[in-house]
Amino acid sequence: MSSRNHQNHYEAMIDVEEALSKILSVFKPLPALETSILEANGMVLAENIMSEINIPPLDNSAMDGYAIKYENVENASAKNPKTLRVIATTAAGDLPYSALSNNESVRIMTGAPIPGGANAVVPFEETSDNFNDASSTSKSEVQIHNSSFVGQNIRQAGQDVKNGETVLKSGTVLHPSHIALIASVGKATVKVYRKPQVAIVATGNEITEPGHKLEHGRIYDSNSYGIASAVIEAGGNPLITGIARDDFKSIEKQLNQCKGADLVITSAGVSKGDFDIVKNVLSKNGTMEFHSVRMKPGKPLAFGVLRQSDNLIPLVGLPGNPVSALVAFEQFCRPAIRLMLGHEFVPRVTIKAILDDKIDNPDGRRVYARALVYKKHDVYHASLSGIQSSNILSAMGRANGLAICPENRAHIKSGQEVTVIMLYWPSEVF
Repeated sequence: MSSRNHQNHYEAMIDVEEALSKILSVFKPLPALETSILEANGMVLAENIMSEINIPPLDNSAMDGYAIKYENVENASAKNPKTLRVIATTAAGDLPYSALSNNESVRIMTGAPIPGGANAVVPFEETSDNFNDASSTSKSEVQIHNSSFVGQNIRQAGQDVKNGETVLKSGTVLHPSHIALIASVGKATVKVYRKPQVAIVATGNEITEPGHKLEHGRIYDSNSYGIASAVIEAGGNPLITGIARDDFKSIEKQLNQCKGADLVITSAGVSKGDFDIVKNVLSKNGTMEFHSVRMKPGKPLAFGVLRQSDNLIPLVGLPGNPVSALVAFEQFCRPAIRLMLGHEFVPRVTIKAILDDKIDNPDGRRVYARALVYKKHDVYHASLSGIQSSNILSAMGRANGLAICPENRAHIKSGQEVTVIMLYWPSEVF
């Protein structure tokens, strides 16, 4: 390659951060929708949740036992028990007994309301009552074997949540504990940012749908299914539209099926070969922002906006090699989907690890090497998971992280420290 062509080659590429910034600039959280709280797990809250009740609604018992006045049993012990009259039994859901007098008690179950006048609960284990004895329920007296104090085993009304309190703020990522909290204040539905609809288009004359007979010289479509699964993992709803042939009209026809999508992702057709024409279709039917990123794998990556009638739909054209497609999705598409869901942009967790194998970087791009992270003597290690060519999908399948060699380093040697983006955390890493 001549020095002039070499210079043009690099001028055409943009940095990873610049590419990500250009992509994210066209996205924003999608409109909110109201959904069942059971469907809201993992989604981002689009409203504040305020309670209109106290939780618990009344002072209630934290134990099975006897509601008493503590001053009646101040000096009680096993050798010197205090005897109280049993005037009632109260269970969870009952109305509170209204008037407890001196030397009286109410047999009470966990969650039952505290009787008027009571200020402590003594558990069964500290009384003469054998809870397993059915006749205990008819006893008119009980002996208390331990002294008490004000508030013992009593849950105060509003101790958990107070009427008028904001229990969750807009922007909260909902997890099972949040769903339980929302249900506890009586809400059956909640407003969340809706999931983006992501249309996925594979291109290539050689591509065959899985499940069909594979003719000589053809390969199965792994990209659509890998990308669709990554969309689901990121929180979006994928729509695989089908396979387009490597001609202008076929690709244009497939893109016309993406109306209503919030994002279109294509795979292949974005490099510089004779049949790489996704860029041409996008340029005619919208605008092209860039088509090459200084990264390896994933350099041929197109981004622009597709014009569909009155709609403008962002389009990311991923490379055709399956590893390149997944790595580029991770760097650019996943953050865009998360932004549409209402998440703040938070990159994947990175760690420092000792590299077991050398990473070479001969042409000044940022290398994302597929690596298997493991722990040895409480130190993270990263071992390359196989051949690093962008067509070797099995190496991606064995990896749990991407080890980074920066643009300005020709290599990272075995035994040196490397930064690794963690794709997932298997238990053996901890």
